[in-house]
Amino acid sequence: EGVAGLGEGLQDPSTAPLPQASPLARSFQLDYEKDCFRKDGAPFRYISGSIHYARVPRPAWRDRLLKMYMSGLSTVQVYVPWNYHEPLPGVYDFAGDRDVEAFLDLTAELGLLVILRPGPYICAEWEMGGLPAWLLWKPDIVLRSSDPGYLAAVDSWLHVLLPKIKPRLYQHGGNIISVQVENEYGSYYACDYEYLRHLLGSFRALLGNEVLLFTTDGTRAEELRCGTLQGLYATVDFGPGSNVTEAFGAQRQVEPKGPLVNSEYYTGWLDYWGEAHASTSSVQVARGLEDMLQLGANVNMQVVSWRGGTAWGGADFKDQYKPVTTSYDYDAPLSEAGDPTEKLFAIRTVISKFQPLPVGPMPPATPKYAYGLVALRKVSACPEACAAPAWHCLAAPRLSLSLQYADLLDVLDVLCPSGPIQSQFPLTFEAIKQVHGFVVYRTQLPRDVLDPATLGALPHSVCDRGYVMLQQEYRGTLERDGQTTLRVTGRAGDTLDVLLENMGRISFGANVSDFKGLLGNLSLDSSPLSNWLIYPLAIDAAIQQGWPHAALLKSSSGGRAGPAFYTGTFETPGIAWDTFVKFPGWSKVRWCIARKGGEGGGAHLSPISIFQGQLWINGFNLGRYWPCRGPQQTLFVPGSVLHVGRPNNITVLELEGAPPAPFLLFLDRPLFNKTLSRSTATTE
Repeated sequence: EGVAGLGEGLQDPSTAPLPQASPLARSFQLDYEKDCFRKDGAPFRYISGSIHYARVPRPAWRDRLLKMYMSGLSTVQVYVPWNYHEPLPGVYDFAGDRDVEAFLDLTAELGLLVILRPGPYICAEWEMGGLPAWLLWKPDIVLRSSDPGYLAAVDSWLHVLLPKIKPRLYQHGGNIISVQVENEYGSYYACDYEYLRHLLGSFRALLGNEVLLFTTDGTRAEELRCGTLQGLYATVDFGPGSNVTEAFGAQRQVEPKGPLVNSEYYTGWLDYWGEAHASTSSVQVARGLEDMLQLGANVNMQVVSWRGGTAWGGADFKDQYKPVTTSYDYDAPLSEAGDPTEKLFAIRTVISKFQPLPVGPMPPATPKYAYGLVALRKVSACPEACAAPAWHCLAAPRLSLSLQYADLLDVLDVLCPSGPIQSQFPLTFEAIKQVHGFVVYRTQLPRDVLDPATLGALPHSVCDRGYVMLQQEYRGTLERDGQTTLRVTGRAGDTLDVLLENMGRISFGANVSDFKGLLGNLSLDSSPLSNWLIYPLAIDAAIQQGWPHAALLKSSSGGRAGPAFYTGTFETPGIAWDTFVKFPGWSKVRWCIARKGGEGGGAHLSPISIFQGQLWINGFNLGRYWPCRGPQQTLFVPGSVLHVGRPNNITVLELEGAPPAPFLLFLDRPLFNKTLSRSTATTE
């Protein structure tokens, strides 16, 4: 049995007559009688793919868009992350990789239409769903609501963004056929219709009355009840495992007439640290797509994206905090390196049954190169005649190595040039206006602790990981939904440091107001610690300005664990091709001797998962590596960040303790789907 209105009255766009439309009468409209879109008066159905320009290096934009076009897609769907363009209040960045206007102009040059999704909230597994973290500088703000402070910030942003969009609307000679307002608002707890009405008024005032505005929500009745509004065309999203007829039936409950639209058809899924690499069957994806197209539906599907860096990594909250991996490969039809997959060709085959494909071959995969090994050691340099093991250089004879090292706590003057903030109790990232990255919290032990005492945090108050050092010796890690206590000893006045890492703000659901840092005080045997020095670190800025490669670092005097920087250089053999970097030997479990009752007490082996940090090449933040947590084992290095004819600078921030002889291995393919457990990990 079908659902009333499904596929009725809609001619296949490939066979429908196309009336001649005046170039001066460009239009894109809803036809409620024929249950379709009309483009310049003719029935129109789009088959679209999502591409996140903010997750693709600008030099690769054309390659990815051409592959989408040659797949048979007529349209691309584009998110605009607010926090990507307004990193601080009133500070806007539309240059380089962030030049959204250049990206939209390129889509037009290549003959692609655009469905724009400017938010202000976008989800997209992006930091805080695209909302700027500086909104949380007002602690009581209610996000995604008619809160006056929130609406003022939204209006200010829309008055900057939407005037850039208006000339590119289809009605004005551009290629943007529709614009989404908010995103999956029905999944948010607020259900604030005043907020949606405010957005509708702002979009109409800034874009005009002719542009087609729409919403997207899941297929549950409560989602569609809170996420839709008169004046905004309601669409739905669902994946290959759904019953297509039932899913579109949900859309028909709120839009009895008009085109059927799946605005997010999930061709894959995201990965979380510590879980298996997600994958979705190509056969299942192709079958679901064909079922929708047979109903005459319009479909947008996830096609390509990649994420470098950690500034924009999102997280979910599903009974616990779940940070998303650096790679946003998504098991998508185009890989994170932009390579066509079996899934892409399966989709292309389905599309060919409903409309002609562009003439010509699919652009090939981008070239990859395995640059080989680069050693990282705790010395200032590796002379040509050093007695290093042969494997340091054997597999990569064209690589030249230059190696340095520094403990993070020894370079706070470089990473926090403004100096620390003094506070009786810990302050959150938001309270000290630190948006991303790391903060060091420092205090002193108030008394002698000769017998082990419990250093503890309140549940869920360490957001997200805290690396604890006492007298610069690494003592262990506190984690948001994991370990919240450590046993410590020391003397009165000993320095206690906690390096707090923001692993990404929650991007979906009721918990997007995701404050970072120490949200409560630490205690020593239940006695609160006080008199803190708080160092907001600007690591990205320092590395982008040439540190530590431009600095003369001291050699380390030992092999102690804890946060430290490692650097190295390598030269390419006259090419700058994409590559993938692996961390051999960085995925083990260290077995430490834990003693009870001091030096004379009994001892036992205690496993600690180690090796987790971040990697930069030539100042570009490639993201977080965490091979022992998995599943991601390699980081994608786009060729566009590499130099030819001069050294490429590598900087590694290892947070817990590198292997005795650390090195990196550059491969010509990625490695996913490996998660080490303590039972299978190698012991040292």
